[in-house]
Amino acid sequence: MPSKDLRFGRIPITDVSPVVEYGRFPAKAVPGEDLVIGATVFREGHDLVGASAVLYNPEGAVVARSRMHPVGLGLDRWEGMLRPQGTGHWSFAVEGWADVYATWHHNAEVKIAAGVDVELMLTEGHQLFSFAAAERSGADAEVFRAAAEALADTGLTVEERLAAAGTDAVTAILDRDPIRDLVTSSDRFPLLVERELAGRGAWYEFFPRSEGAEFDPSTREWTSGTFRTAARSLQRVADMQFDVIYLPPIHPIGTTHRKGPNNTLVAGPQDPGSPWAIGAPEGGHDAIHPDLGTFEDFDAFVGSARDLGLEVAIDLALQASPDHPWVTSHPEWFTTRVDGTIAYAENPPKKYQDIYPLNFDNDYEGLSQEILRIVRLWISHGVKIFRVDNPHTKPLRFWEWLIGTVNEEHPDIIFLAEAFTRPPMMHALAKAGFQQSYSYFTWRNTREEIEEYFTEVSHESSAFFRPNFFVNTPDILTEFLQYGGPGAFKIRAVLAATGSPLWGVYAGYELFEHVARPGAEEYVDNEKFEYKQRDFAAAESEGRSLAPYITRLNEIRRGHPALGDLENLTVHSSTDECTVVYSKTKQTDPGDPASRDTLIIVVNVDPHSARESTVSLNLDALQLNPQDFNEDGTFWVDDLISGQSWRWGAHNYVRLDAHFEPAHILSVRRNS
Repeated sequence: MPSKDLRFGRIPITDVSPVVEYGRFPAKAVPGEDLVIGATVFREGHDLVGASAVLYNPEGAVVARSRMHPVGLGLDRWEGMLRPQGTGHWSFAVEGWADVYATWHHNAEVKIAAGVDVELMLTEGHQLFSFAAAERSGADAEVFRAAAEALADTGLTVEERLAAAGTDAVTAILDRDPIRDLVTSSDRFPLLVERELAGRGAWYEFFPRSEGAEFDPSTREWTSGTFRTAARSLQRVADMQFDVIYLPPIHPIGTTHRKGPNNTLVAGPQDPGSPWAIGAPEGGHDAIHPDLGTFEDFDAFVGSARDLGLEVAIDLALQASPDHPWVTSHPEWFTTRVDGTIAYAENPPKKYQDIYPLNFDNDYEGLSQEILRIVRLWISHGVKIFRVDNPHTKPLRFWEWLIGTVNEEHPDIIFLAEAFTRPPMMHALAKAGFQQSYSYFTWRNTREEIEEYFTEVSHESSAFFRPNFFVNTPDILTEFLQYGGPGAFKIRAVLAATGSPLWGVYAGYELFEHVARPGAEEYVDNEKFEYKQRDFAAAESEGRSLAPYITRLNEIRRGHPALGDLENLTVHSSTDECTVVYSKTKQTDPGDPASRDTLIIVVNVDPHSARESTVSLNLDALQLNPQDFNEDGTFWVDDLISGQSWRWGAHNYVRLDAHFEPAHILSVRRNS
């Protein structure tokens, strides 16, 4: 076999991660995110090896080389960290190499201790450092020359000569810039680095038609909110420190089979209908509902949001009401049943008579180009984020094409998949290009479920799947929130805000809205089918609002970089079956261990009671510095919610009362 066809290099490197389907799809990151690089690196015989993770920028130049360290005794598995700083199509590789110094130093220690080849080993060391000094410059060269001279100095004892080759100064240089031989590189693997809001951010959802809507009791008539009135609510959202304001569909709504209150089949003249029943004589996906205003009003809304530090996300719901212009102009874009009728949407036993799903198989090219036109239209009006409704009901190849085309033109456009479906489809949508996705978090409530799911999304699928932990949606009001009381709302908010760099809230959550339609897991008097008035200001002034708590969570997220990464989550243990413990650590300055930001989150997930437990911590995961410890071996933690401080150690007593405060968010106090 020709040498160019050999699969192993001089130093074998296998099982590189994060690699998505052998490199068919890129791993994902955002600027400043720590990417854990892993590989199995070994060689023949007894000589020692080392490994490095190498980062290449979009132009193909090496911008970082990070030394990897062994993990797991005897497994030949290595891990290191890379941190891309800009967006674009980056790549990474792993280098394996003969660790000349480690091999010599190990052999020298063993042989000199046994009195074997003492002078020979010291001479080899002298030669090693002499050659290394010749290849270095500045202070590094001086340190290596001093080591070489000491190794050759027969006026020193053997122990002193050997010790000169292992000083702190020597090992610091070797850790940063080792002496490498037989350097072998793996293949380079793709890494897509997208803008920060693709992987970090707090979302808030409201219906613009409800923001500023007015009800006249004398006539029993509603006046819809508009973009102008909804713009006044943006300050409230910004004050809670959210990053994204998400709007359900803002297009004209059909009247045929329009749904009434609580999903009834008959709508009255005042019932506005579901925004997801898109399309009427006024237009379809490229039009704005007349009640909300004009494109000029929408542009002003986007501008107001931008001035407050918010980005506007709109819904991309690829479906149509029976009144959509497409139904008459392009009936081939739908499924016609044998009786000649167009099939409406169903998710048995649920029926959506007011919605026609699209059929891509009759005119794939025409339908695809029309959707691309619509996306480009909204981008031209300042929209950079699309929350996509039910993407799992459309062909994967369509999403790969659409997102790829849009991102080639506009790399800053973000697509969120609202896909509550089977894991293979959710993961495939992420690989196809969706920057983030709704997740199963909504239904993970017990300690076991939370620990298992947090571990999965932070370590098993984190290379390509970014979960957005929405605590509620207009469609989803879980039993946990229905029956858990205010404590349940705090619990879910803390878990969502700290468990993932992405989380979301649907309006009304801060008011503890929890009454469900009988027999359903959704809100009674659902806002999908009617206007809803809420007095957020009165609730907050009377102490009936979770808004201050949500604001504090978002402040903590913004102030603590550890919460901005997904992969750095470690689950710890507790003696109580309802107490969840996990931590996140990030060293903001790679050269300064004192810059490590570490949070320990402890949550009582029983909303009905107080729970006591002993929390046992994996201290290695906290990456504590020696100076962080007190004389008694403890370290200080500061609760970012209550403001209290405690001395903690490996084992700690915790009591959390869900009726008062169900969680600790503890910041480890670092001492410089």
